[in-house]
Amino acid sequence: MRIISGEWRSRPLVAPKGDTTRPTANRTRETLFSMLTSRLGSFEDLRVLDLFAGSGALGLEALSRGAAHCTFVEQDHLALDALEKNIAKLGGKDRCVVRKSSVLSMGSALKPADIVLMDPPYLSGAGSVALDKLGRFGWFAPSAWISVETSIKEDVEVKGFTVDTVRNVGKARITLLRPDHDQE
Repeated sequence: MRIISGEWRSRPLVAPKGDTTRPTANRTRETLFSMLTSRLGSFEDLRVLDLFAGSGALGLEALSRGAAHCTFVEQDHLALDALEKNIAKLGGKDRCVVRKSSVLSMGSALKPADIVLMDPPYLSGAGSVALDKLGRFGWFAPSAWISVETSIKEDVEVKGFTVDTVRNVGKARITLLRPDHDQE
């Protein structure tokens, strides 16, 4: 696993030990960030939320491309170890916060995110549950782009969000969503 583009381009990342965490494949990350770049133009000064963060590859990719800040949320201790090693190795501590907890135990947001990157366990439905809960707790800016990676066998449909596009990449499905304007 490597950072694809930006300030930390080609820098290697540590993957969590064991088989509890499934890192997002480079091809899937490349597709996701191509989709986001075509919609955003730039990541400069954006706030990112990396949920079910694992190694942190998604949030670190956004930081490498110019995002101002990323909050990583992960509860698995092996994944947290890899995440903290990756942040330290890249020198990104000043732009990161790591929350060592379940995504579903998060309370109200202090500042909403412009980009939300979710890679929940496949076939768990956790992405849809997290979208519903965190939407009610103000975690998504009104103009946010939200990506949920699931198995190609899963669909993501949650009241209060509109699906912009769905793309299958290998065994993964990337669903890009936007909060509905009446959600606030």
